[in-house]
Amino acid sequence: MFEKREQLLALLSSSGAELVNPATLLPASDYFDLAGEEFGRHLLLTEGADGVKYCLRPDFTLPIARQYIKSASYSPASLSYLGPVFRQRADGPSEFEQAGLELIAQENADAALYQVFDFVREGLEVFAIESPSIRIGCVALFEELLEKLDMPDVWKPRLRRRFGSSTAMENLLQRLSMPQNSIQQSISFKKTREQLIEQITQTMLDDGLSLIEGRLPEEIAERFLEKQALAAAKVPEKSVALLRDYLAISDEPETALNSAEKLFGDTNLSLESQLNILRQQAKELSNRFPNSPIKLDLSFSPRLHYYTGLVFELAETSGKTIASGGQYDRLLQALGASKQVSASGGALWVNRLEEGADK
Repeated sequence: MFEKREQLLALLSSSGAELVNPATLLPASDYFDLAGEEFGRHLLLTEGADGVKYCLRPDFTLPIARQYIKSASYSPASLSYLGPVFRQRADGPSEFEQAGLELIAQENADAALYQVFDFVREGLEVFAIESPSIRIGCVALFEELLEKLDMPDVWKPRLRRRFGSSTAMENLLQRLSMPQNSIQQSISFKKTREQLIEQITQTMLDDGLSLIEGRLPEEIAERFLEKQALAAAKVPEKSVALLRDYLAISDEPETALNSAEKLFGDTNLSLESQLNILRQQAKELSNRFPNSPIKLDLSFSPRLHYYTGLVFELAETSGKTIASGGQYDRLLQALGASKQVSASGGALWVNRLEEGADK
């Protein structure tokens, strides 16, 4: 296995990629804010003397992105890594190794994604894995569909946050499918925001609750008003039905894309440009893994809010993920970059690859 490790390190250093090793102890706030609560439940947390929550590094993408921003140059970067990550998991150890490549601010974003495909293929070749099963999805296509759907804007962020979780999405779609009078809260409570905050503040004081610990009166008021707005915003039944049909599409890429094209055509939605981009990306991936079954699952997303375009997972015969990644063009700006920076990356699950090579 030492020989394979050396081959992997050689791959990580190829094409001018800089091998980096970001800090192991990181602020947990980035992951709660940008990766979502579901990912946050897997963090291994601790707390500093100042009350700040930290976590053991659960991935390399966020700390590498932060490290890149500090350079303030926004020049193209090719960064690779090999080291431990830490996550609470239902099975397997909480500490395991990942190797990966992050391509940031490249002149040609499409070429960068295809270079990530090459890296994943070459990494699997090190461990003699030639035909993994592949699942792909597309965040950009779902978000463009949401933008064009006939529904109140207030619902769109909620649908976006649930994309990738079949249970959470189904629960929300069921709610939207209910008769409107069964989900609409009473909105006879006619108060301004200021009046509502004043009433909540007085109620908290009367109940002996602190106005500086826990949720503030302003936060409670905003949440209440948001619920009122959601309750009053009716979503057309045809839009809910279209979302269900879209999320049910899962097949080999060309068949799935044809199904999506027909669905959009039947409803007079034009998403041809994004479909063509996805078609080309799927073709490039297939060219690199000609013996692998590839499925385009339009409900698939890793639930990490910073992904923006194509996302992918490769699995061994047991179904365990051995590689994953995609495009994440909004991450660096969310972390403080002064502009949007294109980025693509892919990670190899080294321990699982080594287990497969030992069989």
